[in-house]
Amino acid sequence: MTAREPHLSITWTDTETGRRGFVVIDRLVRGVASGGLRMREGCTLDEVRGLAAGMTRKEALHYEPGARYIPLGGAKGGIDCSPHDPEARGVLTRFLAAVRAIVERHWTTGEDLGVRQETIDEVVAELGMDSSVQAVYPLLDNADEARARLAKAFSIDVDGVALPELVGGLGVAQAALTAMDHLDPPTAPRRAVVQGFGSMGGATARYLARAGVLVVGIADADGVVANPAGLDVERLLLTRDPWGGLDRTQLRPADRELPRDAWLDVACDVLVPAAVSYCLDETNQHRVTARVVVEAANMPTTAEAEAALAARGVTVIPDFVANSATNAWWWWTLFGDLDADAQEAETKVRESMDRIVTDLLAQAHAVSPRAGAQQVVDRKLAEIERRYPA
Repeated sequence: MTAREPHLSITWTDTETGRRGFVVIDRLVRGVASGGLRMREGCTLDEVRGLAAGMTRKEALHYEPGARYIPLGGAKGGIDCSPHDPEARGVLTRFLAAVRAIVERHWTTGEDLGVRQETIDEVVAELGMDSSVQAVYPLLDNADEARARLAKAFSIDVDGVALPELVGGLGVAQAALTAMDHLDPPTAPRRAVVQGFGSMGGATARYLARAGVLVVGIADADGVVANPAGLDVERLLLTRDPWGGLDRTQLRPADRELPRDAWLDVACDVLVPAAVSYCLDETNQHRVTARVVVEAANMPTTAEAEAALAARGVTVIPDFVANSATNAWWWWTLFGDLDADAQEAETKVRESMDRIVTDLLAQAHAVSPRAGAQQVVDRKLAEIERRYPA
């Protein structure tokens, strides 16, 4: 589909700190759009606009005509403030108060980079709002049953980690496994490097390791830990801090500590950028040793870097495919396509991601994986817009 202007763009300035926040609704479907809220120093309107367009793609990608879940439009929020700033909580509260009417009626939101879901829930409650996803309630057959089902799903613990935190990384891991099977059947243990060990990166590392992939490198804000024989992912996962920081006291004697910039120097078969946007660019893409890059973070690879990687045979699974499972699981559960059950969720995520990645790679001989995925999205968006015109 041709490029189009977003439905709505808002820039907000905090009168107490001067910090700015942004909301972009890329498009509405049945009056509602979906997308998380991030907080990071340096966040811009252009960044949020790109993320909102990506959410439109993620929503459409999982459209199934016979399902209860009808994809929503795409949106995103962002605040230019470090989540570690002492003023961060107050800025978040004032931002959500300022855009309250949009959250109540049109924008369903949740955690993203620098903002945890429990914090959003606390602030929403303090403001006297019902929920950060209340805009979708009028579209549900039975809102009370749907909310109870989602609340039950959020309470499920899988080996020490909450199910909502795992489903996104499970989708990324399945995307990586499917891509590696398609491109290069294994003759030796595969190796992975994961940059970022928060909710997405940590879960990705868990499911890659459980599939027999050696996670040989993990990067957090303080540096890189590496071991060519594979790190103890479970131990590191269950001892990390709330921001995804590794506890270095849990490292084994053979594990090495490397500088922050060394994450691209650890040899691997699959590279998972799961932390920040624009971390792979034209200045460092030549250091990528992996055959496959799977974008767990939003917009981690610049267009120039992706073109250079493709030129030397590196396949990039785009973010709006690779990290789409969290969003899809929320709505599958809320609308009733899934029950509150960990095994049912795992099966659905694996099957959906395997099908989507297989389909886009089947077209890769003619177009790039990103272009192939966009073609799928465009077809589904056209069908959604026919059924639910604006």
